[in-house]
Amino acid sequence: MKLLKDTFLIFTGLLLMVSSCKIGTKYSRPELNLPERLEVMSVDSITIDDLDWWELYTDTVLQGLIHTALDNNKDALIATARLKEYMAAKRIASADLFPKLNADLHAEREIENYGGDLQDASNTMEANATLTWELDLWGNIRWGREASVAEYLATKEAQRALQMTIVAEVSQTYFELIALDDELSIVTQTLEARKEGAHIARLRFEGGLTSETSLKQAEVELAKTMTMVPVLERKIRLMQNKMALLLGQYESDIVRGRNLQDQHMPQYLPAGLPSELLIRRPDVRQAEQQLIAANARVGVATTDLFPTISLTGKYGRENDALGELLKSPYWFVAGDILAPIFEAGKNRARLKASEALYEQEIYSYQKSVLQAFQEANSSIMTFRKVKEFREAQSNLEQASRDYLNLAQLQYLNGVISYLDLLDAQRSLLDAEIKLNNAIRDELLSMVYLYKALGGGWNP
Repeated sequence: MKLLKDTFLIFTGLLLMVSSCKIGTKYSRPELNLPERLEVMSVDSITIDDLDWWELYTDTVLQGLIHTALDNNKDALIATARLKEYMAAKRIASADLFPKLNADLHAEREIENYGGDLQDASNTMEANATLTWELDLWGNIRWGREASVAEYLATKEAQRALQMTIVAEVSQTYFELIALDDELSIVTQTLEARKEGAHIARLRFEGGLTSETSLKQAEVELAKTMTMVPVLERKIRLMQNKMALLLGQYESDIVRGRNLQDQHMPQYLPAGLPSELLIRRPDVRQAEQQLIAANARVGVATTDLFPTISLTGKYGRENDALGELLKSPYWFVAGDILAPIFEAGKNRARLKASEALYEQEIYSYQKSVLQAFQEANSSIMTFRKVKEFREAQSNLEQASRDYLNLAQLQYLNGVISYLDLLDAQRSLLDAEIKLNNAIRDELLSMVYLYKALGGGWNP
């Protein structure tokens, strides 16, 4: 056993001696030429990192839906399982750096009979321990470990990016769903008004106050409004099914909380510095980890051009009698050098292929950063302009309501025709629906901006 201990100490010393040698190029982030600011929004010292998603989405029903989706969404569960896989792969790659110790117990009885009358029996009993170690002289195993670590971290960032997407998709679907609810409510109220209008038009026609044309116009408007109800009910059902899929469940009877008008809407979302997008957005961090892994794979391919050295130490006991096994020691130490001499250029081709993959990952990373800035800039601009549109649409809705009140009064007093009244009614219905959609779009622009700035992945 002393020999085995001495051999292990020698191996450990060699590990410390060769660990400083690592052939290959250390990773450095490519030049990105980041802009100084995002869109035209002034840079604030506060960033989106200071705002958790439950502080932005204050509707408690929506918060519950997001929690359910983060726990039960099938894509999220797949991502969690994939992360476990890469965690194990990282450990496997790390284990290759260390010596391997195996134990072997072997017992054998062999019987030979030459000529049919000369039987000979022999026994063999063996117990040994084998210590093997591939010396990582050039850094081949360490490059492989670095690639595995980067792939694990990329998978972890992918999981975070998925969480960010789930939060955004649940919020978006919820706002679209309650917007459809509110639109159906508007249409239902308008339908009741149309029924009352058609009833009045019939009474006035029968009383000789208006022509049959006015009655028919009222009935046409009533029929047109009735056609809107099943269309909206179908859209609501489809939106509920979409939410159920996000929640990872079959039931699509989704509970609602606040209506559209009562949802929390911040005046602005702090964007912070452009460089902070590289830190906040998990999809950008994922792309960089994939680039780091590709660089490490180049290191692996480079060191594959050099010889590999492995050491083997074995110590054991062997005898033909169990009682004499402990009295019969044996041991040996061996070393092997395996050097590539001729493989028809295969190793060089592998190196060129890994370098080409690394070049692709550079462009992919730069594209991810560029997309992140374009999404952030577009979302900031949209967030601001949609707010302006909603304010203008609110003024239009109020003006249309005032116009209808006046038109109803003038129609009852015979000042205007029923056609003018219908025009006022159509204008108000159109303005109400567009205002409802404008409020929805304002909330959605908040969702898109929060996601574009890297918010929403903290569970």
